[in-house]
Amino acid sequence: MNNTQQFIQENKQRFLDELIELLKIPSVSADPAYTQDVNDAAEMVAKYLKEAGADNVEVCETEGFPVVYGEKIVDASKPTVLVYGHYDVQPADPLELWESGPYEPVIKKTEIHHDGAIFARGSADDKGQMFMHVKAFEALNKSNELPCNVKFMIEGEEEVGSPSLVNFVKNNKEKLKNDVILISDTSMISNEQPSISVGLRGLSYVEVEVKGANRDMHSGVYGGAVPNPINVLATMIGKLINEKGHITIPGFYEPILELTEDERADLAKIPFDVEEYKKSIGIADIQGEEGFSTIERASIRPTLDVNGIWGGYIGEGAKTVIPSHAYAKISMRLVPGQDPEVVTKQFADYFPTLAPSSVEVKVKPHHGGKPYILPTNHPGFIAAKKALAETFVKEALAERAGGSIPIVALFEEELGTKSVLMGFGLNSDVIHSPNEHYGLFNFYKGIETIPYFYKYFNEQ
Repeated sequence: MNNTQQFIQENKQRFLDELIELLKIPSVSADPAYTQDVNDAAEMVAKYLKEAGADNVEVCETEGFPVVYGEKIVDASKPTVLVYGHYDVQPADPLELWESGPYEPVIKKTEIHHDGAIFARGSADDKGQMFMHVKAFEALNKSNELPCNVKFMIEGEEEVGSPSLVNFVKNNKEKLKNDVILISDTSMISNEQPSISVGLRGLSYVEVEVKGANRDMHSGVYGGAVPNPINVLATMIGKLINEKGHITIPGFYEPILELTEDERADLAKIPFDVEEYKKSIGIADIQGEEGFSTIERASIRPTLDVNGIWGGYIGEGAKTVIPSHAYAKISMRLVPGQDPEVVTKQFADYFPTLAPSSVEVKVKPHHGGKPYILPTNHPGFIAAKKALAETFVKEALAERAGGSIPIVALFEEELGTKSVLMGFGLNSDVIHSPNEHYGLFNFYKGIETIPYFYKYFNEQ
């Protein structure tokens, strides 16, 4: 690996310059106005893969945005690592909260990132992390030290639930055949304490509508006599979680695979300062399900959150109306044992029962995904742990991620292989929010670490 590491050191500025060019493309998959930009980002990823030395690079058409594929087969008898990432990004709104343009990357020092961080939409999620793999592969390939076969599958719809990836994976099983999948789309504990995510929560996402009268009504003439859908919706939502932080949907908790006391003890080893946690996000106190720590609430327990709520008049000044409709978007994070389709049906059956007969209630399911677990005795976990020990000179801890990557469970179902979640981001990178950023330390440390994963996975 000496030649590879030397190549990385000699090309660090070029790697950063190339990432900055990719970050300038507003590849927002959720907004049709950016369709050309998303396609342009796919072409740029393909270009960089070719320049890195990948063979058979394709921009594969799908029902939606394309999947970029490339490979390097050094020896059919050696193991194959499939790298997954995505080149699409979240919308940048609200734009006024960005300190610099979301697609005008700038490097600034922060309290955490003394060497600087790249501020731009997609810098941490996931262009910066995905690009680490392209550059690590380039370093290995150009140095003739690639120890195993590598395939790339970089998609453009992760931020909208990966709707086209399902058929792509099902229709290309032979092309995507692998021994392990390597993903960097998660975070680690800190720059001083590396970690590997061994679990992801699943997801059930729904939209609800409460309908009252056949039109908006004067709140003086009709107020007190007719149902107000916003009031009703707020009351219904308030009944979904009780005073102990428990979700009240019948049957919601029954299939959950609870952690053993030993597993909970391992989670408790993760460094955590509750006062620093509160300070970092500007809250006076924490809350959540009774009987569980903050780390557990944010990783191994299911949740129910309102992601958006609207109805009535929200413009300047006053308009005294009782709206005819009210809406909310609600997400439920799921844990092992729960099935998103079952939970969505449980919610759809239960939520209307919380409403009075004076209103109509509709539940519209959106996307979802299953939870995921990686055993710590899996060869991929062992390789990742050894790789991180090489570059951080510290043992990596296993942790459960609170987020969801729905396609990880799909990969296991369709391709029969496990995914290793070796992320280099930090929770403080504010992904999905204004001023998203990614530390230069993290970017370069990822590029330096990934080659060791290949080395140690190949040796098992």
